Amino acid sequence: MACPCGKGESLEVCCGPVLSGERQAETAEELMRARYTAYATHNVDFVISSHDPKTAGEVDRANTEAWAKNSEWLGLEVLTTEGGTVADSEGTVEFVASYKLQKMKIDHRERATFKKEDGKWFFIDGVELKGPPIRRSEPRVGRNDPCPCGSGKKYKKCHGVEA
Repeated sequence: MACPCGKGESLEVCCGPVLSGERQAETAEELMRARYTAYATHNVDFVISSHDPKTAGEVDRANTEAWAKNSEWLGLEVLTTEGGTVADSEGTVEFVASYKLQKMKIDHRERATFKKEDGKWFFIDGVELKGPPIRRSEPRVGRNDPCPCGSGKKYKKCHGVEA
């Protein structure tokens, strides 16, 4: 099975050893990838254990587990990393986690902060980032224009909002 984190390796070689506790994540990005994989594989214990110990008690286990299990995990794209190397004690990872929830595709973009304590990386916090604004490429349909559905009616009488 390919690892859900998207590196192209098998789960057993990539994130599996980190999820099982066989070894520690060496970088902030590696922990981010392992956390995404934990959500995708419904490993809520890892999600909580890799969270900052000072605030891990605030994680709602039931909601986290329900979200993980009710989502179809589509992929992870790491956009940027700052720090978070083997030599660092802090780092940030900006990423997009894609998933489907109730048939709706969601691209969750976040800048996550990580900290290494006693040689172990922890997720500290994340800030959701909004993507660029969506720009309409075609002109707006006016109230008196023909409806784009092809009915032959004016837009206001067909699919427009009539007061």
